[in-house]
Amino acid sequence: MEILRFFTAGNVDDGKSTLIGRLLYDSKSVSTDILETLTKQSKSTGENAEIDLALLTDGLRAERAQGITIDVAYKYFTTDKRKFIIADTPGHFQYTRNMFTGASNADLAIILVDARLGITEQTHRHSIISNIVGIPHVLVCINKMDLVNYDEKVYEQIKSDYEKFAQKLQLKKISFIPTNALSGDNVVNQSENLAWYKGPTLFEFLENVEINPNEQEKSARFQVQYVIRPQTDELHDYRGYAGSVLSGRFVKGQSITILPADLTTTISKIEKNGIEVEEAKEGEPIILHVADDIDISRGTTFVPVNDGINSEKTFEAIICWMDNKSFQPGQKLILQQNSFQTKALIKEIDNKINISTFTTEESDGTLHLNDFCKVTIKTAESISFDSYENNRKTGAFILINENTNNTVAAGVIE
Repeated sequence: MEILRFFTAGNVDDGKSTLIGRLLYDSKSVSTDILETLTKQSKSTGENAEIDLALLTDGLRAERAQGITIDVAYKYFTTDKRKFIIADTPGHFQYTRNMFTGASNADLAIILVDARLGITEQTHRHSIISNIVGIPHVLVCINKMDLVNYDEKVYEQIKSDYEKFAQKLQLKKISFIPTNALSGDNVVNQSENLAWYKGPTLFEFLENVEINPNEQEKSARFQVQYVIRPQTDELHDYRGYAGSVLSGRFVKGQSITILPADLTTTISKIEKNGIEVEEAKEGEPIILHVADDIDISRGTTFVPVNDGINSEKTFEAIICWMDNKSFQPGQKLILQQNSFQTKALIKEIDNKINISTFTTEESDGTLHLNDFCKVTIKTAESISFDSYENNRKTGAFILINENTNNTVAAGVIE
């Protein structure tokens, strides 16, 4: 069954958590025991509503106590058509890094706009981040329509304002839906209050939106997570390479290149769930066997012969600095791309990106929390990668402080 990964973003109090809570509640994706617990918790807050639907996504006690979402809360549900993974991201500017995390693997961005406030700086910021991480589809939910008397003119004006702003971005597709999450207008059920709107509800949109139509065209990519060598009497010569297919597909007998060694061999066997198969597709955990005795370790990348993948020690990327401590020139880092790790340095900070205006600014050589910058990175070993635009699985990475083991940045390769 197809999986749609999407995230929600917007200003504080735009109703992100309530929207997702309403979606889960009205689509009957919440179990009875959870509903009972939420009812008790909602009554304990003294709020008028019988059930505070925002609690369905606000998973941390601390954020419930403050009444805000301070981390990325993930929720899962399934319908007859699809499985869904939702990332509910925080609205505060200081949690920009959290939104970047939630957006990095999403197929769809849902950006909420308060109908009373219209397009704000946060709307710009969240849209720009969606552009940087290559989100295929952006859905703008113009929420709290009840507070503007369900006025179609307000909706059309906000829609027009967003389209003008988005012209300078490279967003691939933009859709709009007017909603009132608190009462459920246009979330799962059509609303009589919004009879002038003839499009799908949020639920209908999510069930039918096209997911990565070009995904099947992506080149085959596989990265070794574990080298399996039982060395038992029964399996004395067994040598398998376990991992998940990052993209595309591999077939038995296929000629492949082993990177970064740049050696050519063929796939002699593919195992899936302990059974030998003829092919393996994206997302499937498998064990690959190759025809030749090659030195292969964790992080080694398999690609089709003459595929054109990059394998370099120096490359350019856009990063989001995630550490509370500012960047120190010469700081020793570890770059991790899936299961591949190598020592790395930020060789140069080329420029900074103003995340509110999408303009580039001259770098002063510093990196602070939530800064977005274009940088040049140098690694100790060659990293095999595609541009993030062409393949998000091999075009993304994180940087880890070698001394503290803290993740200090996440990046996408240009």
